[in-house]
Amino acid sequence: MWVKKRGHSCLVASGMALLVVLLVVLYDTITPQPAGGRGPGRGEQLRGRPLYRLDVSWPRNPERFTGEVFGVAVNQYAGVVYVAQRGVNVPKVLVFTTDGDFLMSWNTTTLEMPHGIFVADAASSNPTVWITDVGNGPYGHCIKQYSPSGRLLQVLGTPGKPGSGLNPLQFDQPAEIFVQDSGEMYIVDGDGGMNNRLIKLSRDLEVLWMHGEQGQGLAQFYIPHSVAVDNALRVWVADRGNKRIQVFNSITGEWLGTWGSCFTEDAPYSIRQTPDRKYFVVVQLNTNQISLLDAPPVGLIGQCRVVSVIQLADEVKPHLADLDLKTGALYVAEIGAQQAQKFTPFSLDGTFL
Repeated sequence: MWVKKRGHSCLVASGMALLVVLLVVLYDTITPQPAGGRGPGRGEQLRGRPLYRLDVSWPRNPERFTGEVFGVAVNQYAGVVYVAQRGVNVPKVLVFTTDGDFLMSWNTTTLEMPHGIFVADAASSNPTVWITDVGNGPYGHCIKQYSPSGRLLQVLGTPGKPGSGLNPLQFDQPAEIFVQDSGEMYIVDGDGGMNNRLIKLSRDLEVLWMHGEQGQGLAQFYIPHSVAVDNALRVWVADRGNKRIQVFNSITGEWLGTWGSCFTEDAPYSIRQTPDRKYFVVVQLNTNQISLLDAPPVGLIGQCRVVSVIQLADEVKPHLADLDLKTGALYVAEIGAQQAQKFTPFSLDGTFL
């Protein structure tokens, strides 16, 4: 009898030891790992549902980051990532592959202080890169269109002359642009300047509708900082100064709703929708967080609900983000850490868990 008990005890002890080992392995699998040797970007922590983890291998040459990184944009079809940075005597745009290889830099003199960056017509044979410039010099206060190699193609606004005019177009520290496949553009104009506007332009650059009043009321803004359009033709605006996200009908410009309860501690700086259309990715600079919020169904805005949070290390200062709509990979521009980082989704057969 004693021998049987001892055998049973050994079996229980062995089972418990195996369980501990499995828990350790699982923790290592789902917990984002620190970016060793990459400075302030280390020490990411995950709260809530595990949806993303840090890819420590991207990029392969992080020493290419030589300035303050403000924006990032992805061409999922070409497998290319554009990173916008600021600084004296630094290339304003760095180009990497989605695998992390460095391709080229733009040593253009036509960019002063890049802010937002967006790839348009990504699926076509002639994709272009749009960059908002918030500089105060002769090339600032406008939005520029470039070829993938950095050749200036077009300028929206009046370079070097801030203003609120619509004909001709004038901007004052335009924060970000979002271009639909139709060629229609959505611009948030007002990264601290005189304007607080959301403007929709046609492919021919005609103003289709606009909200342009500063304030805290419905369809009013205070530092509109990021804009995105979802598959349901809803326009989502990170209304930074008011610590909220406002939603509009992309066709009519009608106000649809507001999310504010998730942003009591810090304002939303960037907003993008995941390719599976289940979540919105929201970046918060002062609390160093990347949050994933449930995307509401068509016809409903409701209240925001956070399902997952990536807590970055102090002083990383994430600013703007973009998603690879093919793989779901998330790229984040970090001002404080002076780098861009890649986060890959936990997936099963190409879909989020």
